[in-house]
Amino acid sequence: MLRIDPSDPRPIWRQIEDGVRHLVARGALPPGESVPSVRDLARDLQVNPATVSKAYQRLTDDRVLVVHRGEGTFVADRPPALPESERDRLLGEAAVRYASRATTLGAPRSEAVEAVGVALDQLAAGRQAERGDEQ
Repeated sequence: MLRIDPSDPRPIWRQIEDGVRHLVARGALPPGESVPSVRDLARDLQVNPATVSKAYQRLTDDRVLVVHRGEGTFVADRPPALPESERDRLLGEAAVRYASRATTLGAPRSEAVEAVGVALDQLAAGRQAERGDEQ
């Protein structure tokens, strides 16, 4: 489910965090689903358990994951409720990162905006497909 790209400039913990967020967003990890233990994921990805732990802690802090002591770590039942100002701040930060990347790739504005629309459509389609698999 998750892969680490050694050529990716992002830290490994960030790749794990972003990967889990993506799996949750597209519905591949539905609400209530258990996620691999820190040890198991570290072994599978061949990384230090502390690296996985950092990613999981950030996801828990953001209420994407919840920990049930003695049972494991699970995808939260619903997306975290954020105040509108906080959501706007986080969206703005992510938009700046994306816009910077699009600019360094030489993408015109229209192409960059279209790519966001396509990505949102793909995530929505993935969620629908995952729900269809459950029925």
